[in-house]
Formats: sequence, C-alpha cells, structure tokens
Amino acid sequence: MPLFQEIDLQDDDDRHEFELNLQSGVTTVPWMQARIELKKAGPPTGGRITAIEPGSVADDIGLRPGDELLAINNNAVEDVIDVQYYSADEALELLVRRGEELFLYEAERDYNQSLGLEFAHPTFDTDIRRCNNLCEFCFVLQMAPKFRRTLYIKDDDYRYSFLFGHFVTLTNLSEHDWWRIETMRLSPLYISVHVTDTELRRRFLRNASAPDIMAQLRWLAERGIEMHTQLVVVPEFNDGPWLERSINELAGLWPAVQSVSVVPVGLTKQHKYGMRIHTPAEAAATLAYVEGLQAQFRRRLGCRFAYPTDEWYLVTGRDVPPADAYDDQELQENGLGMVRYFLDEWQDVQAEIQASLPAGVVPPTFAYQSLTLATGTMFAATLRQAAQSFATLTGVAVQVLPVINERLGETITAAGLLMGQDIVRQLQAAGCGDLVVLPRVTFDHPDLVSLDDLTPQQIAHELSRPVALADTMGDVWDALTGQSRLLFR
Repeated sequence: MPLFQEIDLQDDDDRHEFELNLQSGVTTVPWMQARIELKKAGPPTGGRITAIEPGSVADDIGLRPGDELLAINNNAVEDVIDVQYYSADEALELLVRRGEELFLYEAERDYNQSLGLEFAHPTFDTDIRRCNNLCEFCFVLQMAPKFRRTLYIKDDDYRYSFLFGHFVTLTNLSEHDWWRIETMRLSPLYISVHVTDTELRRRFLRNASAPDIMAQLRWLAERGIEMHTQLVVVPEFNDGPWLERSINELAGLWPAVQSVSVVPVGLTKQHKYGMRIHTPAEAAATLAYVEGLQAQFRRRLGCRFAYPTDEWYLVTGRDVPPADAYDDQELQENGLGMVRYFLDEWQDVQAEIQASLPAGVVPPTFAYQSLTLATGTMFAATLRQAAQSFATLTGVAVQVLPVINERLGETITAAGLLMGQDIVRQLQAAGCGDLVVLPRVTFDHPDLVSLDDLTPQQIAHELSRPVALADTMGDVWDALTGQSRLLFR
C-alpha cells in the first residue's frame, strides 16, 4: 500500500495538520502536488544516513549525514534492498527526515549515477530478523555464559542472506517477504536445509510449524531465484540414507539450486541435547560418500554440486582438493575452499620471497628474528608445514602454537572462534617470539575484538610483544618486512 496520497490542502486546518516544513529552496514541488504523509501518529522508520558519496545524486541535492531516508517515489524503504530497487528510476522523489522536520526532494538521476548513500544499518525496520527455530546444534544455544549480548541473538534474516551470504532457514517469512523476493529478484539466496524430509526437518529445527522446504525451494526455482544450500550433518540423525535423499532431492532442482555444502556439526561443551560430533572414521566415510556423489554429478550435471567443507579433510588428514574442484563456487565464508586458497597463495608468496632473497645472497636482518603464529587446533598442522618453509626461506625462527579453546571446549577447533584470554594464557605459558601473529578472523567484528571482547592491542600489551593479524602467509611476510597494516605494538 502506498505510503503517501494526493490530498487537498485548500483547507487551512488540513494544511496545518499535514505540515511538512518544506522550506523555501529545499524542494521545487508545489504544495498542491506534494505527497503528504498519511500516518498522523508519526513518520515511519527510515535509514539513518552515515556517509554520502561525492558526485552522487544525494550529494547533488544536498542530503547530509544524520538525515533519515523514509521513502523513495512514494514507497517506504525498510532496508538497503528497497533503496537499491526504488532508486533505479531516473526521476526520484526522496522523503527525508532531518531532526524534527521532513523534506521532500526531487532529483534526476543520470544513467549509472548512484544514489550514493551509506546507512548505519542495512535494515531499517529492525536490526535483524530473529530465528524462530530451536535447533539443538545451534551455536547460539551452546554459547558459554557472560559474553556480550549480541552473541545470544539468533538471526535468520533473508535480507542478510541476499546481501551478505548468510544461511537462513526460510521458516519466518511473511507473504510480504515472499513478494519482495519474487518482485525484486533477490538472487542468489543461501539456505540452511539440513534435511529435506519435512517431519524430520521439523524435529531437527525443533519447530513443529516449519514449512515444507522442498515446496519453498521449488517456488523459488520456478521464479528463477538461484540458491546455495547447506546440510549440517549430525551423526545418527540426518546422515546415512537421509543425507543421500537430501542431496539427491536438492540435485533435482539444479541449476536453480547451485550447490550443497556438506558441513559437520560443531558442538561446544555447553551442548546439552545429546548430540555428538563425528568420529574420525565416520568423518572419513562421509567424505568418501560425498566425493563419490561428486563423480556422479559431474557426469550428470557438469559440476560436482555437493561440496564437503574443509573441516572434513582436516580432521581426516586428507589433502584438500585443488581449486578447480570447487567449480568456481564462492563459498569460502562457509568454510569451503579456504584452505586451498591459503595453500595456493602461499605458493605465490614463496616465489615472491625467493625473488627478493636470491640464492647465495645473505638475507637481510629483519626487525623480528623470531615469530609465533597462533591458530586453532584444526588448522595447526597445515600452518606448521607452511611455517617450516617460511623459516627456511627467510632464516627467521617460526613457532606455531595451536590454541585450545578452553572457554567453549576442545571440540571447537576453528580459529575464528578462539578466545582472546585463551590466546594470552597459552602464549604466556609457551613463550613468544619477537612478533606474535594471530588469525585476523579471530577479530572479525566491526570493533576488531575477539568473542570475549579483547582487542589485538590489549593482547599485545598482555604479552609485551607486537601483534600482527594475518589471513595468509603473504600477510605474515608483510608483517616481517614492516608492511602490515594490522600491526599492534
């Protein structure tokens, strides 16, 4: 329903009641043609502008940081998706709140000229949609106590799926949400399926009203929406024949369903529902089964379609596949292909180091003569191999320290879930090199803090050592040569 309508302002009472404080020079829209807000109880929630791109439409018409965008062309905007969609027209009317006043701007947008707005949050109506499931393997439900409040928020927002690649269950969508997905062609979407059987999925999600996921995926496929799906596999629950059925049913919707990521369940020591992680033998069997399916899908679909995440290879001691085994799928954020990227990048960096330190030439004296590289226990063996080669090339002593996750439990082995306090305690006990290098992903938060709210600067202070953050061995080389932008003294 439109947010605004044309109304007659000949009556002075109406003019007073719907006054928009449109000041001289702000807009060229005459009073009689202005669309006036219908909600007398107060203006709608909009997006608070934090920055404006120079030369953009917003810059040309004089919008300012701190303004709040409420509507574009008579359409209320509830998130940045609405802003992108409704600002595609060449003729624009923008309703903006500035303090207690409302302004209606007219603008003409040149071809390829952006609106040029950055917002405090990508969603305006609410910070993020909450999940209505109670999955027993949900990491939020397994979180240790006394962390920051946001770590206990269960998000399940289809808009974040489209914008940032977050996996969502599609169990909390309204008719309006489905209309937006279809009308605005929000593609691709990233969807947590886990199991395709409706009754088992409802038990898995602990949501008795969860819709039929296959019906939802077929609806999306019929409308040309591409999807990437994932199955979090729990031993003796959705593995075995259920895993086989789920993958094959999803493959029946190819190419709309572009991929299935097969993910092993992760459980903290706070888990209280009786699930368990895979044994090494079970992990090896699951990995072999999925790789067998890949061979079938390559013949049938021309791609591997089902992709085991890196963890399956690391826990079984198997080499990760070459880059072409991922069929150009961009699923690294879901733990798929990150190790391969690390190894391939290291090959390039070795060539760079060898070119800068020719054989037979005495290597330069670096500012640091010893490095300590800390990481999660799952990645330690891979990092140790690279570190040994790095030490041989540079002449610098390199120590790799696998950090045990004491707060969440030893079964949590990923570097992105390490605790700052665990890093400090274990490095103090083991001893540090001249420079400590930590995984950047440990501090993957807008405020650059770990899960337990320690910054790299605080860790550097506790260890009395400079701390650098790294994703790759190229980042380690940059830190050694004084080129790192993420160095904390």
